[in-house]
Amino acid sequence: MKLNKVLILGASGFIGGTLYKELSRFYNTFGTYCHQVKTYSNNKRFIRFNVEEDDAFELLNTFQPDLIISALRGPFNSLITAHAHMSEYILHNPCKLVFISSTNVFDAYSKYPSYEYDKTLSESVYGRFQIKIENSLLRLPKTKVLLVRVPMVFGQRSPRIKDLKIAILERIPIEVFPNLIVNVSSSEKLSKQLLLLINQNACGVYHLGSVDLVPHEDFIQELVRRLRLGNPIYKRIYTTNEDRYLAVLPKENPLDAAHNFGYQDCLEDHF
Repeated sequence: MKLNKVLILGASGFIGGTLYKELSRFYNTFGTYCHQVKTYSNNKRFIRFNVEEDDAFELLNTFQPDLIISALRGPFNSLITAHAHMSEYILHNPCKLVFISSTNVFDAYSKYPSYEYDKTLSESVYGRFQIKIENSLLRLPKTKVLLVRVPMVFGQRSPRIKDLKIAILERIPIEVFPNLIVNVSSSEKLSKQLLLLINQNACGVYHLGSVDLVPHEDFIQELVRRLRLGNPIYKRIYTTNEDRYLAVLPKENPLDAAHNFGYQDCLEDHF
């Protein structure tokens, strides 16, 4: 599939912005923004798009991308409508959609990590919203959709890192979950994995994250130690007496060894 035009919806956000920097080196890449008018208004590579007010189908019909990457954030109902319009567009046009989902689609399960074709089930509003979008996209022709699920994503510009810095400096307790076993990712690792999949014209469901697991408390404490901003206050939250898993691992669609990484590699990306 020849990509003449790539459009990243949500390119002004944390993950979308990192993807834009990576893909624009190789493809004719454009992005959307919503609120940072002063930053992007004179940038001809960015188009203003407000998911609450604007019609995604109208945007796509006008722009006619070959590949759409959805890294959108916003009100759930607006996002569901926007992805329904994306589905309608790609169904009738030579176009493909990459949807970035998360581990939350499995947050009702706790005893094991989750794999690509495990049944989704969520107890959270966010997880159920993502499942609804996933199910609608998986009804489309397989070659039209690349669905990637990711765990917690960190990076130097990530909201999670910013929140940790504020908590340390303002002496706000940092919540950690000692019995929660997770895997993680970084924006840098994720962008390189997605570039690989786009180059390979991959489709179907992929789980992109560290191939090893770590307790949530251990990872956050190590991350905080590397920030070197002072002595943090931790608030330990126990939701169960046993270990609980919230991790997505590959089984059916593994990447090559060069694109696999461990959680320690994510820590190295920050410092």
